[in-house]
Amino acid sequence: MGADITPFPDRKGRPAGDKAGVPEAELKLDEYLPYRLSVSSNAVSRLIARAYEDRFGLPIPQWRLICVLAEDGALTQQAIVTRTAMDKVTVSRAAQGLFRRHLIARAAHEADGRSHHLTLTAEGRRLHSDVSPLALAYEAALLTGLDPSEVAILKRLLLRLEAAAMKLSGEEPSAD
Repeated sequence: MGADITPFPDRKGRPAGDKAGVPEAELKLDEYLPYRLSVSSNAVSRLIARAYEDRFGLPIPQWRLICVLAEDGALTQQAIVTRTAMDKVTVSRAAQGLFRRHLIARAAHEADGRSHHLTLTAEGRRLHSDVSPLALAYEAALLTGLDPSEVAILKRLLLRLEAAAMKLSGEEPSAD
């Protein structure tokens, strides 16, 4: 299903040398972009998760679900999976937790009896408005050392990397 990645032409997945026969550079983990992105993402997620969990009892998947519903209105769990790139089980567990806390409501899907539309309750909207300023404050603190043009460039580059990864994996890019 994924794309054929040309730097790995042999059947054992070994990198080929360049056209002049010189072997490619050795992989250095700290300089490997996918590793740096993962480490950075994990560090930011841990920081944010502690704040949301400690103050509001919200794990990150539940907060993401609340944000998506606040922005997009009623959605099915499958639409949330697509929108957030979280897996089905994570979205299902987040929805169950929010439903138990009366932060979201379920409404029958008119065309699919197995599916439900999820919406924020008044309490869920209130929680979103309480957490949003904290989320924006953390974002501002994380970006303190960057000027606005660098932030704009970073966001554009991350979107381009996401699109490239999706293309290489054979997935359709999101409409965001």
